[in-house]
Amino acid sequence: MKLSTTAAIITGGASGLGEATARYFTANGAQVTLLDRDVERGKAVASEIGGYFVETNVTDEDSVQAAIEFAKSKMGKITATINCAGIASGIKTVGRDGPHPLDAFQRTIEVNLVGSFNVARLASVAMAENEPESDGARGVIINTASVAAFEGQKGQVAYSASKGGVVGMTLPMARDLASVGIRVMTIAPGIFMTPMLAGLPKDVQAELAADVPNPVRLGDPSEYGKLAGSIVEIGYLNGEVIRIDGALRMR
Repeated sequence: MKLSTTAAIITGGASGLGEATARYFTANGAQVTLLDRDVERGKAVASEIGGYFVETNVTDEDSVQAAIEFAKSKMGKITATINCAGIASGIKTVGRDGPHPLDAFQRTIEVNLVGSFNVARLASVAMAENEPESDGARGVIINTASVAAFEGQKGQVAYSASKGGVVGMTLPMARDLASVGIRVMTIAPGIFMTPMLAGLPKDVQAELAADVPNPVRLGDPSEYGKLAGSIVEIGYLNGEVIRIDGALRMR
């Protein structure tokens, strides 16, 4: 697969890692459709990069199916699916206000894990319809986990559980889809300069960056986009989780 002939749908494409990936893909000739709930920002980014946008709730089957049909109608096909949509919360299992609210835990799992699976399973149907390339390739799915899947911090029980689930489904999904030529990979980012972190004070950002062994800085979302692009083009990458974290191991 080549980026220049890729037709990708990117969830969470209106900001952060998803936006950076969309910009990198289109800069290298790919067609891109952004799936996001932020209509204003999504339309603006799509307009800037020459892509398409469709308002999408990743947890809703009808919404995702409609988005996939829209993307196919605009791009003619879907060959790559990148799941970047996600939420995070900082709540301890038991805190000063009592036990972790169950609805907050369920919501995090619903968006980060179930949402990723929902998009992947429905997009797989569309990609399985593609004419295979010479090596049998029809498409690739790239899910987003986190180093928190392996080294979750205090207050990350819901987030870590959701991202651990994304890691856990990588290999079985790759095996499930092998017969139709669809690869499945997961990227586990460390601490990246996403909109959430950009809003923190500079001294807090510096403190976070100081924990990264090399290079001593926060990750640039464009680096995630470049890694996603490499995964698309390197056809022997399948069923694996790649950490991109500057050798960070959270304590």
